[in-house]
Amino acid sequence: MTPLGEYLIQKSVKKADVSRKTGISTSRLTELTRNEKTKLKAEEAYLIALAIDVEPGEILEKVFANVKLKKVKNEKR
Repeated sequence: MTPLGEYLIQKSVKKADVSRKTGISTSRLTELTRNEKTKLKAEEAYLIALAIDVEPGEILEKVFANVKLKKVKNEKR
């Protein structure tokens, strides 16, 4: 299960409803929610947010919570 899949389950969202509202196929949504290697496009994240009535930033924060900046040696603060 991907972070997007977990998020949609937490929100009690049905993929069929998201598909109908966004035009994203249910098979693509299944890939996005089950396969860690499947890349979520920004447009898809935005459409999903609109379909489930949340701020797009909320989806980004949940789905990409593990993404961090690289530490750079000798960086000035």
